[in-house]
Amino acid sequence: DDQNGIRILLMEVFNSEGYATFQAANGKLALEIVKNESPDMVLLDMKIPGMDGLEILKHLKELNPAIKVIMMTAYGELDMIKEATKLGALMHFTKPFDIDEMRVAVNMHLHNKSVDQCS
Repeated sequence: DDQNGIRILLMEVFNSEGYATFQAANGKLALEIVKNESPDMVLLDMKIPGMDGLEILKHLKELNPAIKVIMMTAYGELDMIKEATKLGALMHFTKPFDIDEMRVAVNMHLHNKSVDQCS
């Protein structure tokens, strides 16, 4: 995400959940982190400096087809969201998102639980 406050919030929440977290303010850095660290999941902003979220998503899936990606957007761009889903994004959150809903979704997808098992 290009917004520092959102990156800090996400890192604090997911560090407290016990996850190793990394942050990137642009697409180039995000791809470098994925190459070097091989994370299980990426929370990816649709609008990020350098390249858009769809372009980054394509590169992520080329690097690791199994990587789990949740998109975030401040915009209601249905076409981009549909395209992201076609490219393999699991789901998307529209900003401002509920951090607890994001936490539940990340835990659910990383632990392969169905929504029923989370409630």
